[in-house]
Amino acid sequence: MARTMDDPHPHSSAAPALRRLLDLLASGAATEDFAEVLAEARRQGAPAAVLAEIDDATWLALRVHRTMRQHRRREAELTALFDTAGDLAASRDLDAVLQAIVRRARMLLGTDTAYLTLPDQAAGDTYMRVTDGSVSVLFQTLRLSLGDGLGGLVAQTARPYATPDYRTDERFHHTGKIDAGVLDEGLVAIIGVPLLLGGQVIGVLFAADRSPRAFSPDEVALLCTLAAHAAIALDTAKALADTRAALAELNAANAVIQAHSAAVQRAERAHDRLTDLVLRGAEVPDVAAAVAALLGGEVGVRDAEGLVLAGRAPGADGLSDAVAASRAEGRAVRAGDSWVCAVLAGQEPLGSIVLHDRPDLDDADRRLFERAGVVTALLLLLRRSVAETENRVRGELLADLLSSPDRDPAGLTARGRRLGVDLGRPHLVLVAAVPAADRARLAGAASRYLFGSRGISAEHGEAVVLLLPEDGAGTPGGAAELAADRLARLAGVPVTVGAGRVAAGPVALAAAYTEGLRCVRALRVLGREGDGASAADLGFLGVLLGDGHDVAAFVGAALGPLLDYDARRGTELVRTLRAYFDCGGSLTRAKDELHVHVNTVVQRLDRVEILLGHDWNHPDRSLELQLALRLQLLAEPPQI
Repeated sequence: MARTMDDPHPHSSAAPALRRLLDLLASGAATEDFAEVLAEARRQGAPAAVLAEIDDATWLALRVHRTMRQHRRREAELTALFDTAGDLAASRDLDAVLQAIVRRARMLLGTDTAYLTLPDQAAGDTYMRVTDGSVSVLFQTLRLSLGDGLGGLVAQTARPYATPDYRTDERFHHTGKIDAGVLDEGLVAIIGVPLLLGGQVIGVLFAADRSPRAFSPDEVALLCTLAAHAAIALDTAKALADTRAALAELNAANAVIQAHSAAVQRAERAHDRLTDLVLRGAEVPDVAAAVAALLGGEVGVRDAEGLVLAGRAPGADGLSDAVAASRAEGRAVRAGDSWVCAVLAGQEPLGSIVLHDRPDLDDADRRLFERAGVVTALLLLLRRSVAETENRVRGELLADLLSSPDRDPAGLTARGRRLGVDLGRPHLVLVAAVPAADRARLAGAASRYLFGSRGISAEHGEAVVLLLPEDGAGTPGGAAELAADRLARLAGVPVTVGAGRVAAGPVALAAAYTEGLRCVRALRVLGREGDGASAADLGFLGVLLGDGHDVAAFVGAALGPLLDYDARRGTELVRTLRAYFDCGGSLTRAKDELHVHVNTVVQRLDRVEILLGHDWNHPDRSLELQLALRLQLLAEPPQI
């Protein structure tokens, strides 16, 4: 029976010891403090029955103390897990979440360090992702192959493993690199658990001490729970990364769609504007101006022969390579700070279009520029088609004029006015000839040559005749030479061109055609096929071939420098030259004819050579000079 508190034999009761045990439980004392209660009772000489009762009570108190400690530890673990779950829910930073998990693993297990490894799919091994409590750089940069070390075994088997002393544990495949890292960190006891996601190991969570230690099943379970949280964090981060990547792709796709939509709308507006220009009968300069406004640059257009049709265009030499490249690629090409697009009708080159000051042309603007080339080609084709039709009708007029100019001159003139050709105004007649097999090509070349001008052309007889208004034709000889060059390039064969005199009215124009035809024949006789000239350019032959027989012009062209010199200085160069030729080139006979010293004759002839050139005494030139001297005598008034 227990005694009361006022028992005169206090050591005969266990009540004080029981109260002491309850105080220790309440205060959370250490385990060794409970054993001290029984020891104190023994020192005070308590009866055996009381000591047995205190011993039983101490054992029960220790059980309660252990249970309470387990509960506190569970509470701490649960708090840590809840905190980790909160971190997962609140944080989007994977590094921060993993760092918190590793830190809590170290804290809850009371280890010196904790760390987490993740697989590197590209390298085929695992690497340190997060560490806490580590001091070794070598350990922090350690990489483990699958199956190597404790971590490799965990990753390979998807099961937790623990060792009280890693360095002596033979269950793991030791490698020099891993052992060196563990030794450098000073680790002894290690526990590792897998991060599982859908049955697949996506990492390993470790805790380690620098002294031997046996890890309990509760500690293994706790670390597995934290590893599960880490796996969720990784999966969530991957899902977020995938979501962000998908959103980024969607945003990029949306931006591309918007840019494409804007480009399409701009292209539609540009197409509508260019189409409207074509439908309203705009010319090439109008299209060039519209494209320049749309693209924010300066636009130049050249035809197939390199002539500028609109704007500013580089020289034909600098343009040819870029045009050839554009024609080969079928699209616009960059040339320095400019863009060049060949203007084509199928494979036929019609010209080129050049965009200046836009080196950064993007794809949408490049397509717009190429569309401008197509519109330009359409305009040039329309103009050429109209011009060819008009030229065909006007060519019939020209053929009738050359065939029968005297039949009805007034009717021909009136018919020309209806077709936009004023035969009463001065015109230049050019006669172009090629071998008969190439005459059709020459006719097409003549039509293209006159494209955009007010001239007309037609096949007549053995040649192709071109009729050009005098105001834009230049001199007859110059016009013939230019036409020979350009017609040859257009037709692809040498073209011989003869120019008649400038004339007005059907009858005079027909006569000019006859003169031009004689010039063509003369050029061929002289071996100058592929050349162009007028009667005035053919010297004495021109005097013979020309209808006007312009003797004065021929004499002036041949002897002009000598006549001018004699007139200014009162010399007798012309008389000396005539005497020299009359005497058969004999200086002695010439000095007798002139009644001067032979040195004087030589000096005068030297002056002739300076004024007329070194070839004055060559056969062809001397023949012209002698003819001119004879004609001059005929033109002088008779002496009475």
